[in-house]
Amino acid sequence: MHLNKITLNPEHYPTNDYYPFNLPIFHQTKEIPFESPVTFFVGENGTGKSTLLEAITHACGIHIWRNPEGMRYKRNPYEKAMHYFLRVEWANGRVPGSYFSSDTFRYFSYAVDEWAVNDENQLNYFGGKSLVTQSHGQSLMAYFSSRYQIRGLYLIDEPETALSAKSLLELLHLLQGMAAAGHAQFIIATHSPILMACPGAGIYSFDQTPVEKITYRETSHYQIYQDFFTNQDKLFPETGSKPLTG
Repeated sequence: MHLNKITLNPEHYPTNDYYPFNLPIFHQTKEIPFESPVTFFVGENGTGKSTLLEAITHACGIHIWRNPEGMRYKRNPYEKAMHYFLRVEWANGRVPGSYFSSDTFRYFSYAVDEWAVNDENQLNYFGGKSLVTQSHGQSLMAYFSSRYQIRGLYLIDEPETALSAKSLLELLHLLQGMAAAGHAQFIIATHSPILMACPGAGIYSFDQTPVEKITYRETSHYQIYQDFFTNQDKLFPETGSKPLTG
């Protein structure tokens, strides 16, 4: 374990009117301990899990590769300020790491390509091929397979967005292997029941206030998928029997 826990300090929040400081979950959740090398943040969209993941990234001093933002109609002055009100507790001192999200990965991929113009050996750190010239899913797996072999703390936001079920299983095995080796710690916001099945992982639900630790089968994601596959014939009795018509 590299990161033991995070502590939130709602008494110091600068506002209660703007996101994310207007979410009750960030007022009633005081701390989140990390007791497993793999931890999942799960919950519906808008519950704050990705926002907290990004805040932890900043609080840990990990850079987020992001294209500079242009003009916006209305800018929330507080949307990127949560990390100022988090305290992180390291196990044995700070370690390096990285942050992944689909919306930042494309920008990072082009940055790597620019480095390779002057030194093509830079590509060796990311699977040996240009990330830009591969499909989105292939480039993600090339990045994951190379980067996550290095000791560190890895924060990952919804990696399933561009991955097939087969690739998700590959990522699941990668997480298991690196966690078992004791080199890497992962904190992952996800909707994927395949990834959540990682043995021994901790799962925190953002559907409860405060954030609550739950089991895999208690997640709404597992229950919805199980109900769908169990009752598919009842829900969609014509599936597979005849083509859909307009």
